[in-house]
Amino acid sequence: MTLAGPAIGADRVIALSPHLAELACAAGGCDKLVGAVAWSDYPERVKALPQVGDAYAVNIEQVLSLQPDLVLAWEGGTPRETQERLQALKLRVERVSIRGLDEVADGLRRVGALLGTPGSAEMAAQRYVARLARLRARHQGVAPKLRVYYQIELEPAYSINADSPISQAIELCGGINVFADLPILAATVNREAVLARDPQVLLYSRQDDGDAIRAYWKRAGLSATRAGAFYEIDGSLLDRATPRLLDGVEQVCAALSDARAALLGKKGPSTGAPRHPSPAPAPAPPRKDSRTGG
Repeated sequence: MTLAGPAIGADRVIALSPHLAELACAAGGCDKLVGAVAWSDYPERVKALPQVGDAYAVNIEQVLSLQPDLVLAWEGGTPRETQERLQALKLRVERVSIRGLDEVADGLRRVGALLGTPGSAEMAAQRYVARLARLRARHQGVAPKLRVYYQIELEPAYSINADSPISQAIELCGGINVFADLPILAATVNREAVLARDPQVLLYSRQDDGDAIRAYWKRAGLSATRAGAFYEIDGSLLDRATPRLLDGVEQVCAALSDARAALLGKKGPSTGAPRHPSPAPAPAPPRKDSRTGG
């Protein structure tokens, strides 16, 4: 991604995606936020910000009423029409694009430059890069590689391709995303396709109906079903391209390590109950507009 030039310190900022509000805070600019969208819930203080709609349906009048000098738009998420309308009203709109684990650090630096907090942003970026490097070193060369299906919702069910940070997390943790070849970032997958690819591990989000997902696959002939390898992950972490994305990666790695140990006979048989690979934070609200995270 292209980084911004000299820092231009905006003072009144609206973030048009939950992950952009979180990035602004992580980059040291939380006190400059004057508006956000629905489901912006981290850190706690952003919950009190005036809302200007959601990530896909922005209330232009509400945006104008807050008199921003900068609007952060989600490249690939904020509708192009919305961005053009805001620009036509003489508002400064800056797009932020993060498409993988490695680009979160660049996203922090870009947002920090736009908000005039480059020092804080650089420190956050360096912490992120160092933590990501430690995770990669810890899980490098793990074997065996496990076939993993990340399920989103049910009827229809979706999964993600190789371009998703979630798929990159699976790979980092020693897994193989069985739907890495999907034609778009997130696409529907049918039962027959899942059965044909026979995942050894099934991951699903805490924000989805885990009971329904497990019940749906209970009698299927999947390797994951036979092993009871169903794992609940906090999707609000994996869905958002922020430093907390690595908390989600930790959960994925813990799940795959558990499944791998069971496969190698180092653990007793599974009870089939939902597993929590790491201590579970409080449940997040429904992810109406943060499914793909930005």
